Amino acid sequence: MEPESTIEYMQEALEEARAAEPAGEVPVGAVVLVGGMVIARGQNRVLRDSDPTAHAEVVALRAAGRAVGNYRLNGCELYVTLEPCAMCVGAITHARVARLVYGAADPKAGACGSALDVMNHDALNHRVEVVAGVMAEECGDVLREFFRARR
Repeated sequence: MEPESTIEYMQEALEEARAAEPAGEVPVGAVVLVGGMVIARGQNRVLRDSDPTAHAEVVALRAAGRAVGNYRLNGCELYVTLEPCAMCVGAITHARVARLVYGAADPKAGACGSALDVMNHDALNHRVEVVAGVMAEECGDVLREFFRARR
């Protein structure tokens, strides 16, 4: 059983995911915390920004960097509704995020062990604590409903 705060933060990430959906974006959301306080939020913006790098995680990390005035996010936690892809894992690692918590696994593009195992690769010099599967069913349902409506 996850601590109540972990569920609360993932619910905030889910709110971001749901807010992306009306714009036609794949509903993925993220929040960044420092000291138990949300300092940044992100949702997929690839369509709205015409930016292939505007995944929820990257949007949230950019906002967090601005909030703390540094691209290094030492001590920060990132909550995201979907397992990060290789690009996002790279950004998480370079930002020196301390802890990643994600909801649904992504068997097609997840880089934390599902499709690829990039996170915490032996060659990397930074290690991120990873907590997988928090509210996985709810996070997956948001994505399944989105894609079901598109078919």
